Amino acid sequence: MAISEYKAAVRQGAGLDRQTALEWIRCADAELPELLSAARRARDRFKPGVITYSRKVFLPLTNLCRDYCGYCTFRRDPGQPGAHTMTPDEIMGVVREGEKLGCTEALFSLGDKPELMFPEMRETLRKLGYNSTLHYLEGMCEMVLRESTLLPHPNPGLMSAEWVKRLGAVSPSMGLMLETVSDRLLEAGAAHDNAPDKVPAKRLKTIADAGKLGIPFTTGILIGIGETVEERVDTLLAIRELQEKYGHIQEVIVQNFRAKREIPMRDWPEPNRGTMMRTVAVARLMMPKVNLQAPPNLSDAYYDELLDAGINDWGGVSPLTPDFINPEKPWPHLEQLRQRTEAKGFELRQRLPVYAEYAAGVAARGGLLGEKVAAALQRQDLW
Repeated sequence: MAISEYKAAVRQGAGLDRQTALEWIRCADAELPELLSAARRARDRFKPGVITYSRKVFLPLTNLCRDYCGYCTFRRDPGQPGAHTMTPDEIMGVVREGEKLGCTEALFSLGDKPELMFPEMRETLRKLGYNSTLHYLEGMCEMVLRESTLLPHPNPGLMSAEWVKRLGAVSPSMGLMLETVSDRLLEAGAAHDNAPDKVPAKRLKTIADAGKLGIPFTTGILIGIGETVEERVDTLLAIRELQEKYGHIQEVIVQNFRAKREIPMRDWPEPNRGTMMRTVAVARLMMPKVNLQAPPNLSDAYYDELLDAGINDWGGVSPLTPDFINPEKPWPHLEQLRQRTEAKGFELRQRLPVYAEYAAGVAARGGLLGEKVAAALQRQDLW
């Protein structure tokens, strides 16, 4: 299908098939403007006029992790410089400062199951009164709900269906990056070598379990870590299939690998602007109706151009805390973000960590979580 032929199909919300997606993601530079035009038309059909973001505080609950991904600077072993598990007082100190700055999201990021590898983490959890990292996360989400106006949005890694349900009772939304469906990247020397929690089938199961429970969920793709173009498209297809089956994918992220001096993949080539623009545009055309995000700080030199590729959201942006996953890439100042968004013809609007179209269902569940989400919607005139 030619790019020009697809524009008519956008009106019906049709998504690209695999063969067409592969053709377009490989399009020549001369065809890129037409691809971007089709993506913008799809976005404007279903998500017109407004670009959203979530004002957040970033809470690195623990950076101890049993996975050793080739691109990660977040994780630590016990005793390494910077290794830390936040205490409840530290968490609430950041949350209180975030409240003063109008934040509505408490983003919890953490390493995967560090207590299974490190006795030091088991001892830390014992002193805190918990028997697992997920148990501690559950307690901290409940604390944030009970003692603040912020809403928790945890990124807890792999979970059983039981833990998905438990965390869904104390957070209106949660996230897990699928990253890739490529099993090749688990091989020796690849990006997910020695990373047992990055098995694609296991991550797909966690996302599906959230879908079965109707929990609003954020996921996405990480590009530039050694995957082929075919695997990139197949990852987007896997996400689309989950959304078509369960309807719970509130947001899809297209995230680009950034090289860092401290990582094994320090000399790995980063995706260039063209690769990022093509991937975002094809993601939009594969899933015309989804909320599509790309982190502005990871495309700092040209992030406003991502609007031309079809995104409708900037993700979480913090006026207080750094991006602990990519600390060398600061968030854009919110005023600059507004100016650059408006220069492209859009209104920048703050949203909750759970999107409005999913939040009403969470509020209707009642209990503390439902009451907090309902109150947050009313404060933002979204109810």
